[in-house]
Amino acid sequence: MTVSVVIPVYNSAASLPLLMERLQPVLDHLDPGAEVILVNDGSRDESWSVIEQLAQRYRSIRGINLMRNSGQHNALLCGIRAARREIVVTIDDDLQNPPEEIPKLLTALGDQCDVVYGRPATEQHGLLRDLASYVTKLALASAMGVATARHVSAFRAFRTALRQAFSAFRGPFVSIDVLLTWGTTRFTAVTVRHERRAIGASTYTVGRLIAHALNMMTGFSVRPLQAASILGFVFTLFGGGVLSFTLLRYWISGGGIPGFPFLASIISIFAGAQLFALGIIGEYLARMHFRMMDRLPYTVRERTAAEPLADGAKAGEPAAPC
Repeated sequence: MTVSVVIPVYNSAASLPLLMERLQPVLDHLDPGAEVILVNDGSRDESWSVIEQLAQRYRSIRGINLMRNSGQHNALLCGIRAARREIVVTIDDDLQNPPEEIPKLLTALGDQCDVVYGRPATEQHGLLRDLASYVTKLALASAMGVATARHVSAFRAFRTALRQAFSAFRGPFVSIDVLLTWGTTRFTAVTVRHERRAIGASTYTVGRLIAHALNMMTGFSVRPLQAASILGFVFTLFGGGVLSFTLLRYWISGGGIPGFPFLASIISIFAGAQLFALGIIGEYLARMHFRMMDRLPYTVRERTAAEPLADGAKAGEPAAPC
């Protein structure tokens, strides 16, 4: 099988040379014709210059420089659409997922699976980061299925043909893991090493992970709307119960329930439930608004040196846009 390795790059000028020193020997053993697609996601350091230098040193490298920071999954989507080999492997640029573990993913892919995730044996993150990752996987579970979402990671291998299922996808909110479920249900996971980040610090803060989880919940699932409907139904029953209790007491004792605090608390509960439901509906409307704007998930500024024509292209014709 032939392999395309897609790596989103953000402020990783220091780690890219070390990454390629470890990745290239692995690819030479697996597939001498493998390609490495480095997508610079609007880095603020010298990452693009380093990518250009590495492209001159390694023939396998193809570099894509985005106009602005679009997000990790958006950059991955760009690289996946540019891949020209049978299998796509995605890996982060921080070396926490060792390139030497790639053969495990490809072996597990076999004939019975279309997507394989590298499940960390022990994650090397802090408590808050692990908690945020757990929240993200809970959000993904509504769109992917609990069993699949439990093993989701940035270290994955899948058949390139799966991208046909989301070839027409447009929009600023991207989740590669959810998009893969549009093409297949055959997922699996293998245990791989997970190392500490040797250079720099992660830019995926707790806040960003939670924001990503919210985007997944409201962008690719209707579970929040269903939760709002259930909440409304429950509070309708609660309101009916309170009304029944009030009328029953009036008929039995001849008087209502005294006290402003009781009335104020009931009003506050119902007002909070209504605002919660309206907030969820507002999140969906906001995403519909952004989709209707037809905003692209990424825009390419430049690429490294001239690339060979894609399969099926004729001489003199421009290559397909990323």
